[in-house]
Amino acid sequence: MEELDLKELLTIFWEKKLQILLIVLIFAVIGIVYSYFVVKPEYQSTTSLILAQSSAGATEGSITQADVTLNSKLVSRYEDMVTRDVILEEVVKNLNNPSITINSIKNKISVESAEESDLIDIKVRNADPNYAADIANEIAKVFCEKIIEIYNISNTYIFERAKPSVEPYNINHIKDIVIFVFIGFVVAVIYVLILNMLDNTIKTEQDVEKCVGLAVLTSIPDYEFTNKRGGRRK
Repeated sequence: MEELDLKELLTIFWEKKLQILLIVLIFAVIGIVYSYFVVKPEYQSTTSLILAQSSAGATEGSITQADVTLNSKLVSRYEDMVTRDVILEEVVKNLNNPSITINSIKNKISVESAEESDLIDIKVRNADPNYAADIANEIAKVFCEKIIEIYNISNTYIFERAKPSVEPYNINHIKDIVIFVFIGFVVAVIYVLILNMLDNTIKTEQDVEKCVGLAVLTSIPDYEFTNKRGGRRK
């Protein structure tokens, strides 16, 4: 492909502006269809756990530095334990819902904790916002019970219970449409450049000079005239 300066590029794009606009509009329509009709909405609910007093001899309502140090070390371990089958089996059993199984919820659970924090967030995604909240709360409840059973310490408490979400977490109509419009614009630009690269017809005097390497001395203009019979000819 021959080199083009900025002015030539802008001229090419301007000449193909209708095609570019059409391609962008097509992609915008695809984005609307995708965002509103293809993407299945999922709702996310979060239950927060807090690691607090764990020393057996500590006064009720007090917390020691040893507790803080121990809890900080346990956060990462607890994060891994939350999604284990031993926890999820108990959750599924307690919920007693045929549509909720270990396989259906395991990949829909995420556990997060801020650095140097004693808070653990259990996030559950589901197509039903009520199920998402129920599963998150039941996981937190079963997990706290298992910690007492396994470690014989009570240092994990439900800080904030999950509530059904009103808006789906995985759908943002404006963002989806903007992304598709941008993709459409990129495709349109590539299309115009390829079309120009494959077009080897001569359109201007400059094209003639580039092809034959000779200067153009004169040219015959294209014009219309009217003959005696009233007809028009070029």
